[in-house]
Amino acid sequence: MLFHLSIAAHDPKHVAEVIAEMWRGEAFYFPPVTPGSWIAFAGDDRGTAIEVYPIDTVLREEEGDADSFGERTGESRYTATHAALATPLSREEIMGIARREGWPAKYRKRGGAFGVIELWIEGRQMMEMLTAEMQSEYLAAMTTDNWRAMLKAGEPA
Repeated sequence: MLFHLSIAAHDPKHVAEVIAEMWRGEAFYFPPVTPGSWIAFAGDDRGTAIEVYPIDTVLREEEGDADSFGERTGESRYTATHAALATPLSREEIMGIARREGWPAKYRKRGGAFGVIELWIEGRQMMEMLTAEMQSEYLAAMTTDNWRAMLKAGEPA
């Protein structure tokens, strides 16, 4: 189960606020890792959150009995990191937010099994937004039994 994840953005405050809006949650300043960071809370019973760091932040291990820290290093445009996020909003509402923000977004059917709205935050960070209907499709499709059956049938891994 996912409690939180972190991403990087050019405008961490704005990105956290938009993610919080899509969850009907709330965004706050989040300085523990590196200054300029923000966090979007879903407002659910699990404390689901996304930490949004300045674009050029990487996490580094600290020696000894100390927490890891964020270090500013230089910019990177794209990342392999993404998440599928549940939203109470409709497809039309998500697409409207994407248009307002100037962020590319389109509906896609992953493997013919479940739909997602492929949303590109700041045109560089992909998030898959799942409406209630898409969440039901996802939960029905993404099971370990279904994955085993697909692999046994010879589908590419």
